[in-house]
Amino acid sequence: MTFDGSTAGRGRSYEVTHRTVYKYSDDVTSSYGRGFLTPRDLPRQRCVSHELAIDPEAADSSTSCDGYGNISSYFHVTERHRTLSVTSHSIVDVDPPPAELYGSGAATAPWEISRPVGPDGALAVEFTLDLHPAEITDEVRAYAAPSFEPGRPLIDVLRDLNARIFSDFTYRSGSTTVSTRVGEVLVAREGVCQDFARLAIACLRANGLAASYVSGYLATDPPPGRERMVGVDATHAWASVWTPQNQWLGLDPTNDQMVDERYIVVGFGRDYADVPPLRGIIYTDSDKSVIDVSVDVAPFEAPDVAPFDAPDVAPFDGGGLRA
Repeated sequence: MTFDGSTAGRGRSYEVTHRTVYKYSDDVTSSYGRGFLTPRDLPRQRCVSHELAIDPEAADSSTSCDGYGNISSYFHVTERHRTLSVTSHSIVDVDPPPAELYGSGAATAPWEISRPVGPDGALAVEFTLDLHPAEITDEVRAYAAPSFEPGRPLIDVLRDLNARIFSDFTYRSGSTTVSTRVGEVLVAREGVCQDFARLAIACLRANGLAASYVSGYLATDPPPGRERMVGVDATHAWASVWTPQNQWLGLDPTNDQMVDERYIVVGFGRDYADVPPLRGIIYTDSDKSVIDVSVDVAPFEAPDVAPFDAPDVAPFDGGGLRA
């Protein structure tokens, strides 16, 4: 299903629980971790609350902001352990995209005008650059070419690229790793969401457009008549392309749709390596380890608050300030 922005949806609130458990065959004496687990505050998204729980408790922890505005969490566990759990819990509000985002302006103009040039596009130029090692190969250019007909509206390019990747590649969990290159995915014709996002990004950059890698969550609705299954969601990845006026259009080739209010952004950068959910260093003699990840994205409704009788107070005239 493709969201085309033709009808305005309603904003949604989500409760996101992302739990990662590491189990080791021997004691870990020290564990350093860093990751991107806090949803972003953006024009259409608000992180109402966020809590990160570490067990065993971290001796040291902090948060910082990277150059793209993503929130990075750091922790250091010094208690000896064989199991480490990292649980992120967030409440997030997401608004639907305005109808004009995909239905007018740069979206319906020839795709070539969205190449970042001049002062307006200066900050987006780095998102046009290839990675190292290079991902923009002759094979990538050849695969991208049918979508990028001269003068074609940008939204048609994005939808066509989405649909082609969706139909040409098989989603197969475990078929790739975070280090699998775009060229390998092109040959194998299979992968997971991060692979399809990275392929779309390489195609966009091959044609001079600025594209970012976006990491986050996708809310899924159960089939009619079925209850939600808790903990079976997963982290998700998609691509986003810059347009003039510094607007970014999100596309999800894994599901052949444009990004709407079901998508929760945690971080974005030039590639997966900029915004991994978790990574770290441990000190141990353990020769075996198991990682278990569970994600639950559930609709959230704020609890009802009992009404109360307000005391009589003199009216406030605003003190000369205007909202």
